[in-house]
Amino acid sequence: MSAKKLPEHLHLDTLAVRTAVAKSQFGENSEALYMTSSFVQPDAATAARRFAGEEEGYIYSRFTNPTVASMEQRLAALEGTEACIGTSSGMSAILLMCMGLLKAGDHVICSQSVFGSTIKLIAGEFGKFGVQSTFVSQTDVAHWQAAVQPNTKLLFAETPTNPLTEVCDIRALADVAHAAGALLAVDNCFCSPALQQPAKMGADLIIHSGTKYLDGQGRVIAGAICCTKKLIDEKFMPVMRSAGMSLSPFNAWIVLKGMETLSIRMRAQSDAALELAIWLEQQPKVARVYYPGLASHPQHALAMQQQSGMGGAVVSFDVVGASPEAGRANAFHVIDSTCVMSITANLGDTKTTITHPATTSHGRLTEVQRQAAGIGQGLIRVAVGLEHIDDLKADLARGIHSLS
Repeated sequence: MSAKKLPEHLHLDTLAVRTAVAKSQFGENSEALYMTSSFVQPDAATAARRFAGEEEGYIYSRFTNPTVASMEQRLAALEGTEACIGTSSGMSAILLMCMGLLKAGDHVICSQSVFGSTIKLIAGEFGKFGVQSTFVSQTDVAHWQAAVQPNTKLLFAETPTNPLTEVCDIRALADVAHAAGALLAVDNCFCSPALQQPAKMGADLIIHSGTKYLDGQGRVIAGAICCTKKLIDEKFMPVMRSAGMSLSPFNAWIVLKGMETLSIRMRAQSDAALELAIWLEQQPKVARVYYPGLASHPQHALAMQQQSGMGGAVVSFDVVGASPEAGRANAFHVIDSTCVMSITANLGDTKTTITHPATTSHGRLTEVQRQAAGIGQGLIRVAVGLEHIDDLKADLARGIHSLS
């Protein structure tokens, strides 16, 4: 039984529920979960054609699986790209992208404010194999332009950044990349396609950690690259088939179902995050709040333009401290005083999470790298979930109000 052909130009909320609902002979209304390592071929000749890429058909779940394909189709529809390839994690998506696009002697320009593991992967691991990298200001387009070299192949940014929510001008960076004959990759983890679609602003590749808002309930690890079908067929699938950064069918199914509620979750969590950010700005023991939805945010106008008028669900703030040591002690006190929030470095969950970036998500960076990214010892990151906002305020107030 085949699925009905969907009309064109459906709204994102409808695409999130109806895209890639394939039907089997049983007529199920929910997407099937195909938990199998391999697929039986009807005959040897068909198997030969499929393994040679001459005929469509599922072969082996390391690189072809119907459940994974459904997740890929749905995410591509939400991001507005031709295609998508699922991976085992968000970091494996970045690994696959770099392995598919870069070789020794190539040059990458990357925001200095990206996730700590991204910096370690690009500068450290790929640096060992002769890939050059330059890290620049997230927000100053002139820095990106000045860093361009004849061998520049890729520009990479996440927007907003983790954890300071710095926002880059996607369209301006796309212009810089394309003028240099390079590609622009944007990590869209913090916004998800519910708030932001970088491809519409010129980005060539959109990176996702499906672990975050796409799943939305902290259940599985997953990643993806959204881009053109040509890039996937020519650059990424050959690496995936050989190296196997594969997304498991079960994890793909969880993310597939999570996307059905993505838009409504993102709106609700963004609304709560804005209210929490406004409240935090009023607290005397809070030195600074980082949230794109606040008028005080340096890139507020750009964020509202790129992010559908919403700031997202992540709020970071500095607590007072006369020294880095005092700031860290105060941050630990606030975190340890919470009873509702989960102390974990993950984000995108329906459960609000709280963490100390300098010693968790960015703990493997050098102090120089942390300072360049603006991550101090007094910084706390809160990823707002779906609890009642008054309970979240009270949870933070317990620690903040008792600071000396």
